Amino acid sequence: MDRSLSVIVVERDAERAALIAEALREAVPCTIETVGELDQLARAVRDIRPDIVLVDIADPSRDAIEEITLMSGPQDRAVALFVDRDSEGLARQAVEAGMSAYVVDGLRRERIKPILEAAIARFQLMRRMQTELEETRRALEERKVIDRAKGIVMRAKGLDEAEAYALLRKTAMDRKERLADVAQALVTAADLLG
Repeated sequence: MDRSLSVIVVERDAERAALIAEALREAVPCTIETVGELDQLARAVRDIRPDIVLVDIADPSRDAIEEITLMSGPQDRAVALFVDRDSEGLARQAVEAGMSAYVVDGLRRERIKPILEAAIARFQLMRRMQTELEETRRALEERKVIDRAKGIVMRAKGLDEAEAYALLRKTAMDRKERLADVAQALVTAADLLG
């Protein structure tokens, strides 16, 4: 890690929380905020905006995973859940909820750094994939609008597809607007008039 991380540790036992914080400081440069109860997590996340949230919980339930998900914002940061024992289907639920790591057999000092690195890497990968998916969806929607606008121009002006596209493109360049925005304006106007 090439910069200091901001970490929230959720651990009820104050002694164990201190040991985890000590191990974290030995493993990576970081600032740490410890939260004793899950109901304090949402406020801490809002105030601190951490890079990663580590939750150490002995025996999680589906409700606890849902609560952690709601309070920790796994779409905005890496979240690692450390459990002492697993129950059927909880690992899958945690991953589906956006957790970056679900580690069975608790949080141990020697495992902290590689788990942190893996959780952060997985979070960054998932975020990149989500961004690419959103960009692809947006491009597809824009393509649909441009195709619809080409059809409108073809019918109104008696042009072929290439000529209609060239006219839309020239209009966008003349107005210093995006082609998709010009196409959307034309489609909206046609809908109003049609």
